Formats: sequence, structure tokens, C-alpha cells
Amino acid sequence: MACPFFMPVEKLENGAWPHPARLPLGCGWSGHCTAPGHEGEIPERETLEQFCNLGYAANCSRLPPERAWDTVRFAVAAQQDGDGHQGCGHDATNQRRSHVIQLRYVCERAHRPVEHGSLSFDHGGVGWLQRHPDVRVQKMAECFLESCQAKRILRTPDSVVS
Repeated sequence: MACPFFMPVEKLENGAWPHPARLPLGCGWSGHCTAPGHEGEIPERETLEQFCNLGYAANCSRLPPERAWDTVRFAVAAQQDGDGHQGCGHDATNQRRSHVIQLRYVCERAHRPVEHGSLSFDHGGVGWLQRHPDVRVQKMAECFLESCQAKRILRTPDSVVS
């Protein structure tokens, strides 16, 4: 679960988390705040570690009292090739088939779901098939997918997400 006002930009190495691979976006991220009145502010490292990357940041001075969500979480729901089969591969002419990765997201307020849905990424070169309308949530989904691929959770021939 990440703060819904956090805009991740790059991986944050050497954070103070005991298990960084268990973080909501798959690892620690640095970035900037998008909360009203704080747009573009770069939080100090302690804030990044305690609030931005973890969500439910009630003690964060930037968090607006009126907000739709407290946190956003993601999970890999399915991986299918272009024919609807699990996994990915090549066709009879050795052409790579598309590989669609389904992510599920849940936006929570007071520990209850407020919004949920699916986002789809075609790893075969097309890119995002289903995007989230909120650019922050979409960017978090991209970071989550990048972290998953870096950990080789997603078994695809390529290692870079566009």
C-alpha cells in the first residue's frame, strides 16, 4: 500500500526497511508529493520511508484531511499469452506472441475498499492496454510491475517495462 499522493520516480536503494521486497510497490521508491499545496515537494528520506512508500500516513503533515483514498495496493492477477493461455511463448513461425499481464488494484479509505479494478499490460510491445485514469495510480502500477519484473516474479523473455 502506497500513499495515494506519492508520485514514485526512481528506486530508493538502501532504505531503512527490514524487508524492502515486501513493500507495496515491490521495493522502496523516491519521488515527490502531489498532495494539494505540496505538489512537487520532495519528501525527506524519513518521510519517504515511513509514509510515502507505506500509505495510511495519518501523521504526514502533507496529507490532506479530505481525501478519497488513504492507500493504494497492487497484485499480479494473471499472465496470459495472446491466445489466452497462461505464460507466454512463440507461435509456429517463431514469432513472439503477446503476453498480457493483469494487475489488480484497490484504493482504500479507513481500511476499506473504495475503488478497485484491473490494469493490463501487453509485454509483447503494445504497452498498457488498460490504464488507470489517475496518473499517480498509473505510475505506481508501472513501478510495481517494474519491481516484479526485476525480482523475476513475472516470467517473460524481456526484462524491461516500457
